[in-house]
Amino acid sequence: MNIKSENMAKVQIVDLASHYNAIKNEIDEAVMKVLSSGYFVLGPNVKSFEEELSAYTGAKHVISCANGTDAITLSLMALGIKQGDEVITPSHSFFATSESIALVGATPVFVDIKEDDFNIDIEKIESLINKKTKAIIPVHIYGQPCNIDKIIQIAKKHNLFVVEDCAQAIGAKLNNKCVGTFGDLGTLSFFPTKNLGAFGDGGAVLTNSDELAAKLRQLRVHGSSVRYVHDVIGLNSRLDEIQAAILRVQLKYLDQWNKKRLEAALYYNELFEGFEPVVTPVIKPDRKHIFHQYTIKTKKRDLLSEKLKERNIESIIYYPIPIHKQKAFSHLTQEFNLPITEKIAGEILSLPIYPEITRDIQKYVVNNVKEILG
Repeated sequence: MNIKSENMAKVQIVDLASHYNAIKNEIDEAVMKVLSSGYFVLGPNVKSFEEELSAYTGAKHVISCANGTDAITLSLMALGIKQGDEVITPSHSFFATSESIALVGATPVFVDIKEDDFNIDIEKIESLINKKTKAIIPVHIYGQPCNIDKIIQIAKKHNLFVVEDCAQAIGAKLNNKCVGTFGDLGTLSFFPTKNLGAFGDGGAVLTNSDELAAKLRQLRVHGSSVRYVHDVIGLNSRLDEIQAAILRVQLKYLDQWNKKRLEAALYYNELFEGFEPVVTPVIKPDRKHIFHQYTIKTKKRDLLSEKLKERNIESIIYYPIPIHKQKAFSHLTQEFNLPITEKIAGEILSLPIYPEITRDIQKYVVNNVKEILG
């Protein structure tokens, strides 16, 4: 049976246009207020957004910045991570996680992941710690919290910093506490496709430390606390007022949107139940998974991805090449034993998911997957 439908438009991995149209009037009003205010960088909307995000996450301080990559880089700069230091992090992540380590002169040390939830394998961390190790950057991948409380225990035992990469996990919780508030610092990305996405780039750092917050606010403005007085070398990494105004509107809807993503993910799981060629995502106990991605595993991933594309159904591989296999890090002399990371890189595929996705679209996607693999 051929179930392709000429009436079905392209199925996107995420539909940003429908996302905007759902709250168009509020967004347009917020943007116009900024344009008529004359404040465009680090103005009242940025201040209010930081305060509102602080209240939402429970972090004492929120320091906004230009993007999620800068959020990690600024965090490492604030902690004094430098050349000669090592930072332990998963190889299964977006490149920015490890890129930021390299940008401050330090060396990423890659650790393997768990096959069930794709998060960092805490059992593999301690064997990588040595006198050069200064920090751990766990990644809450795809929107599911990793075992962050156990990572904090390891870090305290060895006197290490913890920077949580929460780029895909805003609103995710472990034991009813927001990720990004467990470690010394937590980093966020507001790239447009994120669960809380700007209409351009944006990022933020969360912390409960007054000292680190002060350093971060200085570092994001060329190392300056007083205009034209520069105590340290920093970055130009500021969130603009238009993006802050847009994010303020969207933050009010974040829990509602995350709930809809979870409902969509559970419906996918239901539709795939009993279909052996596909392994669906797990949701660990005591964790609030916000499903930035709905990522399946299948032995015939490349075939499935190719055939879905032919049927105008978008899917994406997050991530096809582990970071330790990237040419940019070919200079690293250490050999990394990451069998799970390398295995799942050939099996994972993310299917369309977003708050506005309909059950009809989900059924269409699943029916096509089953026809291709069945």
